[in-house]
Amino acid sequence: MPRIARRTLLAGLGGAALVACTGGATPRPVEVTGANGSPSAVPVPPVTVTAATGPVLVPGEPMRVVVLDTDVLDSALTLGITPVGAALPARDTRYPDYWPTGRTTGIRLVGPAGAPDLPTVRALRPDLILSNQARDGDRYDQLRELAPTVLTQTTGAPWKANFQLHAQALSREAAAEAFVGSYQKHAGQVAQALSAAKLSGRKVSLVRFVEGGGIRLSGRQSFPGTVLSDAGVGRPDAQNVDQSDFEIPPDQLGKADGDLLLYATYGDPGRAGTEATLASPGWQALGAVRAHRAFPVDDQLWFQGIGYTGANYVLAELQRFLGA
Repeated sequence: MPRIARRTLLAGLGGAALVACTGGATPRPVEVTGANGSPSAVPVPPVTVTAATGPVLVPGEPMRVVVLDTDVLDSALTLGITPVGAALPARDTRYPDYWPTGRTTGIRLVGPAGAPDLPTVRALRPDLILSNQARDGDRYDQLRELAPTVLTQTTGAPWKANFQLHAQALSREAAAEAFVGSYQKHAGQVAQALSAAKLSGRKVSLVRFVEGGGIRLSGRQSFPGTVLSDAGVGRPDAQNVDQSDFEIPPDQLGKADGDLLLYATYGDPGRAGTEATLASPGWQALGAVRAHRAFPVDDQLWFQGIGYTGANYVLAELQRFLGA
């Protein structure tokens, strides 16, 4: 999707929430009247949130937030907070470009997701760390020595519930509510457009080539799988399963077929097998490929943009690919 279209979408979705978040990461202190009658600022009191590890006391409106996975990066930026530090998946060399560069400039890379550099995190003096147990459960005790640390159980399919916890930890519940509402409205609009164009019956295949992880098909219990479901879009029988994803050998490429086939690559296309697979007879024989309905998509958006801003872009691209 061209950058101008993405900026337009970002400006148009969740406008009320964006206005509510224009203060960025700087907290708004509560004004109280001092003894001399003049207003004085006091910090917003801390709040307790229920994370996967149990109750965690976090500062009210934290200013210096470190995020250690892509879902919490989307949550923080969606809610108007620019983290001071972030971890990215090991094969990624840049922040997702579905965000304008101005939103990510200045975020310090703290290492790969699942193996952040703790001295770098410590040097950023965070007052809140956000991640999940799948990535950082084994270093939770080390992280909470640096700052209050809020972990969800996992990422991916439960992204909506996770977003609510992130919003509580970031003191942005009102903004979160506005974004949830705008996404639900957007998903409904896409579903209506597909229905009006008689495209609701189309089945969309999701394929991900993973360096070191083979060819993976996404099921319903994945981030993109839930977004497609919200838009009322069906899945090929092989992918219409309650799983996040599963690997297939090259001789089972038939399971990747669909009325529309969308594929992405994590890592180097040569080492991930993308180039070899796309040139193979099995891929060329797929109905979607023969019908010119197989398209590459951005891995950092479709498979890593796990949040409401990422989901809105996925909806917009899905509608464009289906021609509604």
